[in-house]
Amino acid sequence: MQSSRFTLCYRRGSPLRNHARLALLVGTMVLLVCSGCDVQRRKSDAELGLNPQQAAGRRLYDQYCDRCHEPYLARAKKGRSLHGVFKKQFLSQSGMPANDQRVGEMILTGRNMMPAFGQVMSQQQVQDLLAYLHTL
Repeated sequence: MQSSRFTLCYRRGSPLRNHARLALLVGTMVLLVCSGCDVQRRKSDAELGLNPQQAAGRRLYDQYCDRCHEPYLARAKKGRSLHGVFKKQFLSQSGMPANDQRVGEMILTGRNMMPAFGQVMSQQQVQDLLAYLHTL
């Protein structure tokens, strides 16, 4: 008797099954809203006030860096956030000066878990990427 009642309650299209789906959907939505998601609409290059070189650097960042480094938030992904990387005198992990020369070397040769991009980026692309990093 119990199993037939269970079958009736969870048959396709039954009101109880529909309520269970609705409750699951609402619960999932509440969880997403309350989890502190940092989902925001991505600003355009113009909204960020990027010049053509910085915009080119942003495209390179999206292609090579974004999967590991957060650009606008302080939280880390696989690698440290690059938010404000040039606003400090020294790089936080290595202690090296936060300047174009040192950061450019790290982009070209890699460091620890970061791969080297010297074989895939031209010197101009590195300069474009550095120009964009200065806007973070």
